[in-house]
Amino acid sequence: MLQKNSNKINVGLLEGKVALVTGAGSGIGKAIALLFASEGATVVVSDVSVYAGDETATAIKINGGFAFFMEADISKPKDVQNLVDMTMKQYGMLHIAVNNAGITGPISPLGAYPIDGWDKVISTNLSGVFYGMRYQIPAILASGGGSIINIASALGKVATKAAGGYVAAKHGVIGLTETAALEYADQNIRINSIGPGYIQTPLLNALEDDARNALVGLHPMGRLGTPEEVAEVALWLASDKASFVTGSYYNVDGGYLAQ
Repeated sequence: MLQKNSNKINVGLLEGKVALVTGAGSGIGKAIALLFASEGATVVVSDVSVYAGDETATAIKINGGFAFFMEADISKPKDVQNLVDMTMKQYGMLHIAVNNAGITGPISPLGAYPIDGWDKVISTNLSGVFYGMRYQIPAILASGGGSIINIASALGKVATKAAGGYVAAKHGVIGLTETAALEYADQNIRINSIGPGYIQTPLLNALEDDARNALVGLHPMGRLGTPEEVAEVALWLASDKASFVTGSYYNVDGGYLAQ
């Protein structure tokens, strides 16, 4: 059964809620998991990396929160089913799910795009979100309702060259989100998506200065976003403060899409 931490004093926005976050070992997923925990949620941390996922769960516990880590590859439906089943076994409820895990995929024009790369990016970035909702929705219904947040991308609304698999998958995530939102709007499940611009992660920090500066230049605000800025929007969508919000897409992109 879900337990409370006696060290917690302030009541957070997600107090008493159980949240599942995929790709929570680093970047946006980690920031979301940490913020949700700080707002009172018990967080199920999922990632393909045992080391990174354990690190996030440990950080939550050190800060007085509750979390457990479960390794899962979201491109495999059985892994996703096991993840949700274990959450229900451990806590008996699921209120919030963030489908965040994803990959960039190959960088290539479509005429030379590798078939295996296409299959991998679609199975992770699009099918993985479908598998997540497929198993999360029944669990959330059984828990009395809640919120699902799918991490899409600014490239879910527009395109860029040499990223056909990624662009197609993220466009698909937005459409899938809207469909699910309509299907469950009258059953107390709100389903929304977030479209980050280019976010400051270790991957981007490893770029050469010229390449990184070029990405910065794509954003009218003149900088990259941070994982924490995306997490704040996810927190709002997960909370009761967004009680009349479903089927929506929120870009966190420093003005990228306004150009």
